Amino acid sequence: MNRSLDRLDIPTLETERLRLRSFRRSDVDDYAALNADPEVMRYLGGETWDRGRSWRHLGFLLGHWLLGGSGMWAVEERETGTFLGMVGFADPEGWPGFELAWTLARRGWGHGYATEGARAALAYAFTAWHRSHVISLIHPDNHASIRVAERLGETRRGRTEMRGEERLVYGIDRESYEAALPTHAPPASAVETRRPVLQAFALGG
Repeated sequence: MNRSLDRLDIPTLETERLRLRSFRRSDVDDYAALNADPEVMRYLGGETWDRGRSWRHLGFLLGHWLLGGSGMWAVEERETGTFLGMVGFADPEGWPGFELAWTLARRGWGHGYATEGARAALAYAFTAWHRSHVISLIHPDNHASIRVAERLGETRRGRTEMRGEERLVYGIDRESYEAALPTHAPPASAVETRRPVLQAFALGG
């Protein structure tokens, strides 16, 4: 499918407590603070980022939607609008697979937000995008993220190396996901609320 290079069509997803939306210019400060926290970055290479690197990475995240038709969402509390981090997908050229990933600020830890947001993203990948398989790449010592992956129904599939560091490969296929759904569950695509169209990189606050 050809995609216009002058627009970003990013769905907004909502769960009971969270909103998954496109990144915008007003997120730069929060995103820079997220990546400057050594505890957040502990299992993501261990190196904190300066503001410039975070700004450039936001450009990468938006470009991923533009070129790949999928990507990472900013995550915020529905009730307060508080920025909590990001959840979504990475699949740049050369990546080991269609990766579901999550990174939350410390204020969002311990509330089940990572599982809640990742579950909505996973449902969207299988029901709206009709992906056949999703993986998650997790540092072996990141036990919290391993628990999230397991709650999503992902199982360990092997190991790989990312930028010189070992990663465990967790994954789930669409058939396994659908088989685990309760028969009374509503269609997962119902979590989508709207599809805002943003002119490329002309990000409103």
